[in-house]
Amino acid sequence: MKTAIILSTLLSLTFATQNADIVKINKNISSVTTQDSGQKIEIKRVQDVNNRLNDDFIKTSRACPPFCIQPTKVDPNIDTIAELEVFNFMQNQITQHKGILLDARLKSWFELETIPSAINIPYPTLLNSSKKKITKIFQLLGMKIDKSGNWNFDNAKELTIFDNGVWCEQATYLIKALIKNNYPTSKIHYYRAGLQGWKLLGLTTVVHKEIRKD
Repeated sequence: MKTAIILSTLLSLTFATQNADIVKINKNISSVTTQDSGQKIEIKRVQDVNNRLNDDFIKTSRACPPFCIQPTKVDPNIDTIAELEVFNFMQNQITQHKGILLDARLKSWFELETIPSAINIPYPTLLNSSKKKITKIFQLLGMKIDKSGNWNFDNAKELTIFDNGVWCEQATYLIKALIKNNYPTSKIHYYRAGLQGWKLLGLTTVVHKEIRKD
């Protein structure tokens, strides 16, 4: 009887080991949960240690300009962050409805593939736009207009902004447009590695519009 129990326990442990994540986010975290389009999404790394990228993000070289390596700091007062800080942002600011993960790329890029929980404000939206249009966008981001008609950013959302990666200018353009229109730099974070960096780590992505090949 004892032998049967021991064998059963060993089999259970073996099964658990086989099904445990072997590729974690870090040694303490296997996954992070967020919301995307009203659905719960678990962000994990691909568990196949032989996995390779097989899309455009395997490219190492693109013509510069326009695809030039971006500076680490878009602005001295804006934090440049990496993946663990993005996860922290998801679990805190986004969960508490105090922050937005913002994909600065063109809509076609966003629909094809993006980071879970991201919303899309394509960078041209703020470039050379009227004050009326910018006011409307900022209000969607939590900015208020006080009795004197001044913009009040006290309750504006914190933004973590990304694009395709270190060779992509789209996030840089959007961040500079936000600063130009007085969005507080203390409420802006730059995820410089972007989607390419995200995918290089085998992290979960979402597709909002599949491209069908007829």
